Amino acid sequence: MNLAMLNRIVDALLSGAIVTIEVSLGALALAMAIGLTLATIDNLARARATAFVIRAYVEALRNVPSLTFLFLLYFGLAALGLRLSSLTAAIAGLGMIGGAVVFDIIRAGFQSVTKGQSEAAAAIGLKPLAAFRLVILPQGLRLALPPLGNYSVGLVKDTSLVAAIAAPEVMFNARQIVNETFATAWVYGAAALLYLALTFIVGQAFVLFERRLEY
Repeated sequence: MNLAMLNRIVDALLSGAIVTIEVSLGALALAMAIGLTLATIDNLARARATAFVIRAYVEALRNVPSLTFLFLLYFGLAALGLRLSSLTAAIAGLGMIGGAVVFDIIRAGFQSVTKGQSEAAAAIGLKPLAAFRLVILPQGLRLALPPLGNYSVGLVKDTSLVAAIAAPEVMFNARQIVNETFATAWVYGAAALLYLALTFIVGQAFVLFERRLEY
């Protein structure tokens, strides 16, 4: 492999890494917003209709393959006259799917807070909303941090799926370079190392955050 080819591979993968980070951060922010909102409503609301709507959303998004859902957003909406950019479809698709996953994670965190905490909050005169905001929410989110970290690592890896809708992330750029240079082992090997580095950084970020909350 000559230096010119090596530079092309590095430039293409680093360019793709920037898009991968953008998609990961955007999808994570959307997933957290959806998941936390739904988990809060589920915890506070008692109406069966509300619970049914939330569960229908979660089951639908968790049981439809991610790639199929991305195709529906990118190609399906375009056929109906609503054309999304590949990056918008990638962030929206992974974020909506992630919202269903994050909902279950945060909901489990809320349920892990012992019932005595709620009873103690009621005993000192806190109303349900105040008790949730001051007692259940902070403790539940802290308990949910480890699985949220695992989800975030998985999300970085799942961004490779958006190459199928032409989002210029790591795998899309890697495939383009392979088609031009046929340096399959070098390109995909470098892409694998890049994903390894990104997921390691994300995992360590959550570990450090958890440690800071312990003090």
